[in-house]
Amino acid sequence: MTRMYQAYRDIYFTARDGLRLYGRHYPAAFHDGTERRPVLCLAGLTRNGRDFHVIAEALSQHAEAPRDVYTLDARGRGLSENDPDWRNYTVPFETTDVLDFMTVTGTTGAAVIGTSRGGLIAMVMAALQPRSLGPVVLNDIGPVIEQKGLGRISAYVGRIPLPRSWKEAGTLVHDMGRRAFPGISAEEWEDVARQWFNEYKGRPAPGYDPALSNALSVLDGPIPELWPQFEALKRVPVLVLRGALSDILSDETVEEMRRRHPALSSFVVPGQGHAPLLRDTETIDVVARFLAATESAERHPRLAYG
Repeated sequence: MTRMYQAYRDIYFTARDGLRLYGRHYPAAFHDGTERRPVLCLAGLTRNGRDFHVIAEALSQHAEAPRDVYTLDARGRGLSENDPDWRNYTVPFETTDVLDFMTVTGTTGAAVIGTSRGGLIAMVMAALQPRSLGPVVLNDIGPVIEQKGLGRISAYVGRIPLPRSWKEAGTLVHDMGRRAFPGISAEEWEDVARQWFNEYKGRPAPGYDPALSNALSVLDGPIPELWPQFEALKRVPVLVLRGALSDILSDETVEEMRRRHPALSSFVVPGQGHAPLLRDTETIDVVARFLAATESAERHPRLAYG
């Protein structure tokens, strides 16, 4: 029997409070003697590491500069265990899990790709333990979160019906996302559905703990601006990806981020909203070039990454 190729290996580890968490390691396709920084991918509020499967494969299998890529399912998401206390679904608590994961995998100092909440965690990591991470890609997130987008997210967390089939799941996520992602095909939406939902006995299963809605319900008013946490990233290069149709990250916030950060670059992902799916070749190439440029600048200190 021919065995299917799997581009990653599963990682299970126990958090310091005993919760069983899940991650993946996409090993570099080959090693040519060049030292390349690994990448750690952190997902959004209700999402999980499967969101990064396409870009993780692309970076780890890169024809010229492959690198190790890791993903992590936050507690209560994907294949990580649900927390019996929903009050632990917070950015500071989840930051601790990320730091523990980096210790377990030996990836302290890795580059971080943070989508939405994952980007907030990266900013907090930079403030708490500056040496814990290298260059950062912030995927449609910044120190200021637009209230309109936050309200939209709050409206669906814990309220999405469970589809009865994968075809129905594809239709559901298409209906939810077609305004923000008008160029995504129906076939691709079913692939995205398999990122959103877990699978049980061949059918869609909940992809996150519905109790996450409790964590959101305690928020009263807009989230405080996180400029001090963002400015902790000044010691590393930062790439900001903004969906052209985003309702979470504004152009004005990106401009202010650029003004405050000496080594920040940005890219607008055309035809996508919050948060860019990191599945298209152009965006993946932008990320790959950014990672390569930061390493080139480190090897040649007189060169500044801009």
